[in-house]
Amino acid sequence: MAQPERYDILILGSGGGGKLLAWHMASSGRKTAVVERRWIGGSCPNVACLPSKNEIWSAKAAHLARHGAALGLTTGPVTVDMGVVRQRKRAMVDELVAIHLRKYQESGAELIMGSGRFVAPKTIEVALNDGGTRLLAGDKVFLNLGSRAAIPPVPGLEAARPLTHIEALELDRLPAHLIVLGGGYVGLELSQVYRRFGSRVTILEPGPQLMGKEDPDVSAEMAHLLGGEGIEILLAAELLQVRGKSGEQVAIAVRAGGRERVIDGSDVLVAAGRVANTADIGLDVAAVELDARGYVRVNDRLETSAPDVWALGDCAGSPHFTHVSEDDFRIVRDNLAGASRGKEGRLVPYCMFTDPPLAHVGLNETEARRQGVSVRVARMPTAAVLRTQATGETKGFLKALVGEDDRILGFTMIGAEAGEVMAAAQMAILAGIPYPRLRDAAIFAHPTMAEGLGSLFAAVPAKAVPP
Repeated sequence: MAQPERYDILILGSGGGGKLLAWHMASSGRKTAVVERRWIGGSCPNVACLPSKNEIWSAKAAHLARHGAALGLTTGPVTVDMGVVRQRKRAMVDELVAIHLRKYQESGAELIMGSGRFVAPKTIEVALNDGGTRLLAGDKVFLNLGSRAAIPPVPGLEAARPLTHIEALELDRLPAHLIVLGGGYVGLELSQVYRRFGSRVTILEPGPQLMGKEDPDVSAEMAHLLGGEGIEILLAAELLQVRGKSGEQVAIAVRAGGRERVIDGSDVLVAAGRVANTADIGLDVAAVELDARGYVRVNDRLETSAPDVWALGDCAGSPHFTHVSEDDFRIVRDNLAGASRGKEGRLVPYCMFTDPPLAHVGLNETEARRQGVSVRVARMPTAAVLRTQATGETKGFLKALVGEDDRILGFTMIGAEAGEVMAAAQMAILAGIPYPRLRDAAIFAHPTMAEGLGSLFAAVPAKAVPP
């Protein structure tokens, strides 16, 4: 083996945690290199978080234009130019990539475009995208490999060349009938997007409810909202076979509701979970162990089984959110500086950017029951927040879980600006503020959506009186 080029810090993958670590270490004077196969900055700015929200906004504009009469606006027929939608998204991505490249240049971190594979412990051979190879070794190595859409083993599905979120966000045409496999966050966001653009949409969810980890009332409310926009939803749908090719004509045989039927469509989108990008990159040579699901096995400090090798983000089994990958970076950064931080017990918020959006942080009722945690539940319709009377965005509800010591344990909202309201509840949970402080002492600006927190916590049931 030829002598490798040596670096203090070697990072495989340039996603949320990896790029922040690279810029930090390089700015601190460490010789740092990042190997990235394709997406500069990872999936988030290129093919996931931000591009999907870009098209969600275009779809919302189309929806508002079609329903402008209710707001006193007179419009003619509304059509969607998917080529313009795609170009708007691409322009945003190009600017984000340019920002990333500037940060690499300013920090001094070297970005190497190519596919990396371990050929020895802490040593990576890179097949460069523009030809040739490089052999790199790092004193410390970090895996930020990401994940990709899983393709369920349904007969005929892979041959049908289904869309994933990547291809769905690159369409310059409108599917006549989009069949979405999976009722999770990605599937629901894109289902609503294409319905609002003008496609017929059918969701096939193998589980008994949409968003299987959410409380049943949250799932039911979202099903009601999406169904109200004309999206067909089949629950407990067992996929039997797929025929045809996505983009031309597809026929999906499915068993649901005790009977078999065939659903004909023009396109099929797979949104049925994720798998880690850990296969075929020589992790065994690097002595990096995987768990039973194919994710990198890490301890609380995100250290792998190999000395001086860490993993961050999706591939480490962390919740699949950019903000969690960025927190993984903070854990690794601080521990390298002598601190003692771990990933267990983190309070992880998340949002699904349907319209209205879903936001959640902390425990939900299902988790509380499973853990045997006694909670009191307050619930109120979003329509009770006075701001919605002005905007007309009345759909959804707010829900909070409160413990026996009056601390807030969880918060969920379906409604306009849910993510921003959730952030206020998240701060209260982190601070350990008892809910009466929000109910009686907090002054919320009027009329804001966060003002609803005061009314919500006023609805917390009294403590049960001991017998």
